[in-house]
Amino acid sequence: MRNLSDDLTRYYLKAATIVTETEVLVDHAVLVDDGKIAAIVSECEAGIDVVDLGDNTLFPGFIDLHIHGREGCDIMDGTQESLETISKSLAKHGVTGFVGTTVTADWAVSITAYQAMASAYKNGLTGAQLLGAYNEGLFFAEAHKGAHNESFFLELTKQRFDEIYAACDGCLTSFALAPELLNNADMISYITSKGVRVMLGHTDASFDATQEALAHGACGGVHIFNGMRGIHHRDPGCAGALLMDDKAMVEVIPDGIHLHPSIMNMVYRLKGADKIALITDCVSAGGLQDGRYQLGEMPIVVEQGVARTESGSLAGSTLTMELGVQRFFNLTDASLVEATKMASLVPAKFLDKAQQLGSIAVGKEANFAVLDQHFNVQATLCAGRTIYLAQ
Repeated sequence: MRNLSDDLTRYYLKAATIVTETEVLVDHAVLVDDGKIAAIVSECEAGIDVVDLGDNTLFPGFIDLHIHGREGCDIMDGTQESLETISKSLAKHGVTGFVGTTVTADWAVSITAYQAMASAYKNGLTGAQLLGAYNEGLFFAEAHKGAHNESFFLELTKQRFDEIYAACDGCLTSFALAPELLNNADMISYITSKGVRVMLGHTDASFDATQEALAHGACGGVHIFNGMRGIHHRDPGCAGALLMDDKAMVEVIPDGIHLHPSIMNMVYRLKGADKIALITDCVSAGGLQDGRYQLGEMPIVVEQGVARTESGSLAGSTLTMELGVQRFFNLTDASLVEATKMASLVPAKFLDKAQQLGSIAVGKEANFAVLDQHFNVQATLCAGRTIYLAQ
């Protein structure tokens, strides 16, 4: 493992097991050449450095599509220093890419957060890379506000979207909204025409309203069941519409708290591994002790690792991605390959980056998470470069 700290440009990573897109390979090696995966082999060619990972497993680098912060820092801080802290913290947990996610806040604070992400997106970070910005806030329904401060809720207009889009300067990937609050569903078509994916969340939308939003281009659901009208046997609600739509992707927070394990398994059976993205929805308290913290401008309390608002609503999580993969694998019928795909390839496809990221395959970036038999992260590599190495 110590050889990972060496400045190598062409080398083999040999592992007891390697999790690819389709199977778990035993006693294989990955050839890394100038930051890319050049080959996956059972025998290493002589004359090329071999980094032996021993009994560890080589996973693709995880991608977190929905995260607010870690280690005392929040996306809403709007600073490069906070983004750097989040980036380095994520690297400790096998994450090589993430989408910075906002919460409802003052308009000027929100714009500053987007501008900061735009800068980090262009200039890069030293740990996990920022792959985009996610608007989760401002345009939600009070009935399912969750940890969002309704005093800052606004009507969604083209002018407001355009202002957010401009502040992001090319990095806005996802936009969450409550569709029942729109004056016209054409707003969804307008947003998607800009290359931004519309996610439905913090909404009291009916089954029919959700179907209409999906027909206009919405592509998925924000942390399914949480922050949306659930399923009743005479009213399938927003959750029911998302689960029954073959094209819709749903986010799942696999901490065993936001969803009962049986519900996680139900989602898996209905959606399959290709339409679920595992997310952490982690807040600034992630990686820290229990106590009082902020989620944007909302005070939250963390007890036994569970984050809630002062009124008792769940407020994101303190989950890490490697633990999320482990829990989904252990608590559902999903295979290890499938659980891994939900934290890597599915997010990469969602971001239209699957040709470069998301799995261990020839031609892709050499992004890896090295985990031991207990799912502890031993190392994380981004484009063949070690960004985290356990001591």
